[in-house]
Amino acid sequence: MTDRIPVSLSEADIAAVRSWVIHEDEAVIAFNKPAGLSSQGGRIQAHTLDDLLWAFARSNGKRPDLVHRLDRDTSGVILAAKTKPAAGFLGKAMQARRFKKTYLALLSAAPDPKSGTIDTPLLRQEIGRESYMRAVTAETPGAQAALSRYRTLAASEDGALVELDPATGRMHQLRVHMASIGRPLAGDARYGGALTFAGRAAPRLMLHAAKLTFPHPEGGYRTVEAPPPEDFEALKAAAGL
Repeated sequence: MTDRIPVSLSEADIAAVRSWVIHEDEAVIAFNKPAGLSSQGGRIQAHTLDDLLWAFARSNGKRPDLVHRLDRDTSGVILAAKTKPAAGFLGKAMQARRFKKTYLALLSAAPDPKSGTIDTPLLRQEIGRESYMRAVTAETPGAQAALSRYRTLAASEDGALVELDPATGRMHQLRVHMASIGRPLAGDARYGGALTFAGRAAPRLMLHAAKLTFPHPEGGYRTVEAPPPEDFEALKAAAGL
């Protein structure tokens, strides 16, 4: 599928990426990506998930290609296409917004109201070598329409567990939208999130891609789910959620 130069992987690299597989069939392969791993080329000179897909290269040199991305510190479901037709089909399906993504996030306090829709345009800004998104009005030049839904699943004095559903796929969308209503995600230093949660350090952005429902190249829909990692579960438990 891809004609890029193969990346040399160690046995440990190959074992790791194979251990993250949560679904595989003739057309697609889905992973539960760990936090701290970039989906594709970033500034950090380390293997990305895209590099690690060389572990699945076939004898003809073709290998799977990622269909979408997750932020480096976001864990959870990410999908790759195993064939060129599957990649084309899934790319079009994503553009047509036929993917349904469900995320889990930890917040310092439950939103008010406890569930709702955020329909706030976003504007991309470059500050130095970093890219940021900012909530803006629809009249702002360059503004992109963005829609997110949220629902509080559990809340305590120490925080809240919230389900998030991005209807659009803007960069950092969920993070900026939740910050825009005064509820930034725990561990999200870039957008004002607290670096502690329930009296413990929040080691990263507390956002997990828990479920992905997508149209399958061979017909119908598939749903793939990924359990949250230990750091997420530990903070959730510390807050009594």
